Amino acid sequence: MTAPSRPSTTGARTFLLPDLGEGLTEAEIVRWLVAEGDLIEVDQPVVEVETAKAVVEVPSPHAGRVATRHAAEGTTLDVGAPLITVAAPDAADTADPSAVDGTATTDPVAAAETYREEERAGSGNVLIGYGTKPGSTAAARHRRPRNSRPSAPEPPTRPSAPKVASPLVRRLARDSGVDLSTLRGTGPDGVITRQDVEAAARTRPSATSPAGTPAARPAAVPSETAAPGTTAVPAAPVAAGGERRVPLNGFRKQVAAVLSRSRAEIPEATVWVDVDATPLWELRERGRGRPGSPGLMAYVARFVVAALREYPVFNARLDTERQEIVELERINLGIAVQSPRGLVVPAVTDAQTMTAATLDAAIRDVTARALRGESTPAELSAGTFTLNNYGAFRVDGSAAIINHPQVAMLGLGRIIDRPWVVDGALAVRKVAQLSFVFDHRVCDGGAAAGFMRAVADAMEDPLSALARL
Repeated sequence: MTAPSRPSTTGARTFLLPDLGEGLTEAEIVRWLVAEGDLIEVDQPVVEVETAKAVVEVPSPHAGRVATRHAAEGTTLDVGAPLITVAAPDAADTADPSAVDGTATTDPVAAAETYREEERAGSGNVLIGYGTKPGSTAAARHRRPRNSRPSAPEPPTRPSAPKVASPLVRRLARDSGVDLSTLRGTGPDGVITRQDVEAAARTRPSATSPAGTPAARPAAVPSETAAPGTTAVPAAPVAAGGERRVPLNGFRKQVAAVLSRSRAEIPEATVWVDVDATPLWELRERGRGRPGSPGLMAYVARFVVAALREYPVFNARLDTERQEIVELERINLGIAVQSPRGLVVPAVTDAQTMTAATLDAAIRDVTARALRGESTPAELSAGTFTLNNYGAFRVDGSAAIINHPQVAMLGLGRIIDRPWVVDGALAVRKVAQLSFVFDHRVCDGGAAAGFMRAVADAMEDPLSALARL
């Protein structure tokens, strides 16, 4: 029996891992979306890669048959390293019409050149010069189901690809043993969401295998007791000495670098204050059920923005080369989110232009997309000040590490019933702790205390504060 031959490399072109922007120099292969021998088209996603910023699909600028995948899943590649080699399609492939509008595209080189012209003309939102976003005009013209032949009488050899917007949803489905092609998406236009996959994973038989033996539990099924947005991490192999080694992925390497630099460069100081948040709590409760009524975090964010306008030194960065404090006009409010990949801080841009209601909608949007793994590198690096809600984890506060190159971070602890003196009498009030960490190089404790009191006073008398804003 002869072994199957590798795809022909006639007219082969090798696609190098592209520059994914934001100064990133490497990426990890998460999952291949095509196999060697597959017929692919210009702009078709071929691989999911994880960088220090995000998980993204990389589309191919070439059409033809996949001749070689140059790296295995889990491998880290440098930018510019060979990613995939695509050979010219066979004669049988080019004989059939290949465009969805009924016209034949027999020359992959011409197709690629057409794609390049459209890209230069601004046909869609592209990933660092490669691939037009699904749903754009260019994608509709060039893309068709893989290996489909409209004129052939037999059924297609491969089902249509399910609608999945997030690579993290695909990974969750794979790890949970869920076949995406069997799901009906509940998202916009039928897109399959994380909730769809989790629901399917809960209902699929998993107690025993068909043979009656215990079935293997998926390694990364979300834990029922995990914090919202987190995913259980598969256990690493245990070494002979009883230790377990887990390699840092690109994201954790970037986190380690930023935090290490922050600790090494910034002489940070922390101050905190307990706040009677009862009036703010009551304001939120009165608005419950009304469309557009802000949540607690939106009100706190609005008070933070106002305090930053009063104390602009905290919406700044330090230029160490020129020995200057650079105060920034725009307030891009970073919101700390515990996502499936780890802690990320997407930013609500131009927060200084927003009301509490519009801040509420913006915070919910960036948080939801961060939990789905859809934050863009630009969002994750745009923040000028960070707001962190420790209360979501049922803790009171934290001496946090500043998100370099920012110079300050405000944390909000849980709001709980505590004894509090009101007008000389003991009462039960809704009390929260604010903790504030700042770069001592840019200011002293007086400014930090003033900023803290500005936020705390607004939380204790929100109606008066909102009337002044």
